[in-house]
Amino acid sequence: MKAWILDRYGKSGNALRAGDVPEPAVGEHDVLVQVHAAGVNALDSKIRDGEFKLFLPYRPPFVLGNDMAGVVTSVGARVRAFKRGDEVYARPDKDRIGTFAEFIAVHEDDLARKPKRLTMAEAASVPLVGLTAWQALIERAQVRKGQKVFIQAGSGGVGTFAIQLAKHLGATVATTTSTANTGLVERLGADIVIDYRKDEFEEVLHDYDVVLHSLDNETLKKSLRVLKPGGKLISLSGPPDPDFAREMGKPWILRPATRVLSHGIRTAAQRRQVDYSFLFMRANGSQLREITYLIDAGVIEPVVDRVFPFTSTNDAMTYIETGRAKGKVVVTVRPT
Repeated sequence: MKAWILDRYGKSGNALRAGDVPEPAVGEHDVLVQVHAAGVNALDSKIRDGEFKLFLPYRPPFVLGNDMAGVVTSVGARVRAFKRGDEVYARPDKDRIGTFAEFIAVHEDDLARKPKRLTMAEAASVPLVGLTAWQALIERAQVRKGQKVFIQAGSGGVGTFAIQLAKHLGATVATTTSTANTGLVERLGADIVIDYRKDEFEEVLHDYDVVLHSLDNETLKKSLRVLKPGGKLISLSGPPDPDFAREMGKPWILRPATRVLSHGIRTAAQRRQVDYSFLFMRANGSQLREITYLIDAGVIEPVVDRVFPFTSTNDAMTYIETGRAKGKVVVTVRPT
């Protein structure tokens, strides 16, 4: 089958190589999916560049890609929830990535049926950012009606989804973006929009319950100032903390390193009586089914900036790295 392969880690716009790889084996609890479209994420660039080698030691050559939508072509002997012909989508488990390919085998627990009202390209844009927002706002922050939530980079992939989810939960939502994207984030539900080129968010926002951080370390430090005592600072961009090491199942290898990496921000958070945590989202078909319900009910609308052909996957990666994408970027593996 055709796929985009990473032969060696490195920061290059043409690091992925188009090539042929064997069709994946299907275990008894696996579902083989013919990929129609795949989401392109900042995570893909970070994996390609080797930024996660300590935590995700993939051995090149391997196929990149972290979310997709497609059609079931076969199922394992013990699979009962899916059948051939089902339209599905997923963020595969971190140990089984590879959506930049014509086929992928996904464990049935990580899979969900595609929202009926979405195209394949739209559906492929959802799993990684949708699960990230769900696990941050619902599972970890337990956002409830009347709380105040600050979502950074509101026009990005996670931001456009998280704004809508936070509003659905009844929160007052603040976000940062550029002037050009103010209308977009307001349409998605943002109550307070801060132009990061004109104003400092830490001088505008106060007494917030939750901050969803996705930017640099300096922004992380400033984020502490907008939270009230007991507030939660959830970072998607690090530094990773010891709890993350436990979640990865490698506590003895990673815990010392994560303790050192996150010492500064954890200490600063404790001084302000704020909880800091690092979130690396995980595959979860059950949560994805909840997201499907919200999409089909019209509560959440995915935002897709650009759709590239499969042959231009490296170009899609390059575009992601510009930081200018509004919502998600997708490649169509099998045009429909």
